[in-house]
Parts: sequence; structure tokens; C-alpha cells
Amino acid sequence: MKQSKLTTLVTLGLLALPSAALAQNLSAGDTSWVLTSTALVLFMTLPGLSLFYAGLVGSRNVLSVLMQCFAIACLASILWVLYGYSLAFGDGGDANQWIGGGANLFLAEVTRGSMSGAIPETVFVMFQMTFAIITPALIVGGFAERMRFPGLLLFSALWLTLVYLPVCHWVWGGGWLVDLGVMDFAGGLVVHLTAGAAALTAAILMGSREGFPKRLLPPHNLPMSVTGAGMLWVGWFGFNAGSAIAANGDAGMAMLVTHISAAVASLTWMVAEWLRYGKPKVLGIITGMVAGLGSITPASGFVGPLGAIVIGFSAGLLCFIVTNAMKQKFMIDDSLDVFAVHGIGGILGTILCGVFVAQAFGGAGLPDGVSMTAQLEAQVIGVVAVLIWTVVVTAIVIKLVGLITPVRSNAEEDLVGLDNSQHQESGYRFL
Repeated sequence: MKQSKLTTLVTLGLLALPSAALAQNLSAGDTSWVLTSTALVLFMTLPGLSLFYAGLVGSRNVLSVLMQCFAIACLASILWVLYGYSLAFGDGGDANQWIGGGANLFLAEVTRGSMSGAIPETVFVMFQMTFAIITPALIVGGFAERMRFPGLLLFSALWLTLVYLPVCHWVWGGGWLVDLGVMDFAGGLVVHLTAGAAALTAAILMGSREGFPKRLLPPHNLPMSVTGAGMLWVGWFGFNAGSAIAANGDAGMAMLVTHISAAVASLTWMVAEWLRYGKPKVLGIITGMVAGLGSITPASGFVGPLGAIVIGFSAGLLCFIVTNAMKQKFMIDDSLDVFAVHGIGGILGTILCGVFVAQAFGGAGLPDGVSMTAQLEAQVIGVVAVLIWTVVVTAIVIKLVGLITPVRSNAEEDLVGLDNSQHQESGYRFL
């Protein structure tokens, strides 16, 4: 019997026919958007966050920050495939409220035909992997210029396993916080609060950099940081709007409010710094942008433009105040202000989401039968639970890593810089 052209192509392996389930349920539009969003979120880390952080440190530590972000991206990707996805999103049976099960270790049940809603599960796995990559990379800013590379790798692996995966399951994987009704659209709790609280804990336990706070060198390359900040802003659309896991109105609103919050927070921080110090600062406006983006993240799929304006303004002002208080009053050397920006921003956005989700403020509306008071209560419980878990477990992880390998660089390593002491390389060579 003569073969049709389609049959011939399939036989030759030039065209793969989807499974019946895939063909029936797949949304090409949703899949295309989440594929694009996945690339945007990875773009946030490599190169966005890497350049943003690298420009803020001293010239003798620039390569160390780039190396740390790059290595974490590789390490987190492998762990996500081995067991991360399974523990975060798998069915844990009786323990499902706290951690997922092991049925998907090594992505055993993820095939070309398996689906996650209207998109291939492979796409969902990859999208969520980028969140698992950027979260431990954010923590790098808390101990920048003073954590040894072997300790960084071990810390990141343990932290991702013991902090990120459980919290991800609690909020997004069918755990107890989602059952409680906590709203976190794109990671105010899962990403920003965990990273910020971990950075604060690490900064306190590891101690300050030599010369803190009076004799630290200023950022060595602000143009590099501004470039990275721009990449973060663009990539954040994938972070927030992609979390709709669909090309729909929720994604569109999430993108809109993300941009509004970032713009408002940037100008708010700039003006606050201008009034306090007499000049508008480049570092201030890009830091305000990150504060606005981090704060709108948990609320991005739930609030409207009015909520975005209030959240952006609140983030720009509050994160500016906390940043200065951390260094000047509390004398905590959170090198790149991870807790003051991401941690406080995540808390602020998560709580304000419980207010501005209301339809009266242009939000998507509270769940049926849930009052604003009840929603706020759930949001606060989520914040407190994630904060306590992260601080306690992060402290244990740092102590445990210290028993295996030195975590803190010594005085000699600080003097020559981590680029040379950890990697025997230099970011800049002047003839």
C-alpha cells in the first residue's frame, strides 16, 4: 500500500506525532508563552542578576560573584532533575502537606506526552527550574565578597533541598499553605522571602567584611549593574506574567502591574535618596526598581493598577528605610541588601496582596466566602511560617557546612580578593 507523505515523514523520524492526550489538551498559545517566560526567567539570572551583583562588588571580587551565580545555575538545574521537581510538586501521600513524594525522581514520569494543564509537563518542569535557580543565586548578595567557593556549593545544595523545596511545596505544590488560602502568585514567599531571610541569616553568622561600614569600597562598575538591572526588569515579565501558566488576562494584568510597580518604586527610592543626601543616585534608582519588582511579585496575578501603584510606592520607601537602618543602625553587613530589598519586599507584597486583591481596589476579587480580614490573616501566617523556617534551617545549614569545609574567607583571602584566592583569575588586567 502506498504511504502518504505524512506517514513517510513519521517513519523516517522527521516528524513526531503527538500522543492523543497531548494533541487533545495542548494549548499552543499557552505553551509558547511559558516557553518564552522560561527563557526570560533564566535571562534574569544569567546574565541579569550576575551583572547586577558583579558591578556592585569590588573589582577583585567581580569574577567570584559571576562564578557563583553561574555555578548555582548549573547545580540547581541538576538537583531539580534528580529530586527537586519531585519533592516540590510530587504527591507526598500522608506527608503531602509538607513535602512531595519520590515518584518523579530523575523525572521518571515526565515524558513527551505528559501534560501539566494545557502545556507539556516538560515545559512546566523547566519553567519551575528557573525559579529554583534564581532563588539561591539571590542569596549570593548577602555574603558577597566573603564566602569561599567550596562552602558556597555545599551551602547552595543543602539550602535548596531543605529550605526551597519544602516552601515551594507548601505554597505551590499542594501543601498546607495553599490549603490555608495563602496567595503568592509568583514567589513573594517562595523566592524573595526565603532568599532575603537566608541572606540576613548568613550575613549575621558569617560576620562583616573588613572595613564595614566606614571603609568599604564603593561599587566598582555601576554601568555593569545598570545593564544587569535592565535585564532583570525585562526578565521579570517572564517571572510574574509567566506564572499565569497561560496566555490570558491574568498574564496580561501581571505584566502590567509588574511594570507599574517597578517604575513607581524606582522613582520613590530616587526621590527619597535625593531628599536625604542631596543628589539622585544611579544605584538608588536601580535598587528601587528591584524593590518594586520583588514586592509586586506575590500580588502580580491578583491586584490591579491601583494596587501596583500603592505597592510600588510602599516598596520604594520602606525598602529604602530598611536598607539604611540595616547598615547604619543595626550594623549588619548584608552586602548587597538582599533582605532589605527582597525579604522586606516579599513580606510587604504578600501582605498588601490580601488588601488589594479586593475588587473594590481593582483586584481579581477575594475567594468566595473569604473576608479581607481572613485573607490578611492567612497572608501573615504564610509570612511568619516561611520566615521562621528559613532562618532556622539556614542557620543549621551554615553550621553544618562549616563542619565540613571553611565557609568564611580568611583575612589573607579577603586582602587579595576572592577572584584570585578562589579561582586564580582576575576580572581586569591593566597593562
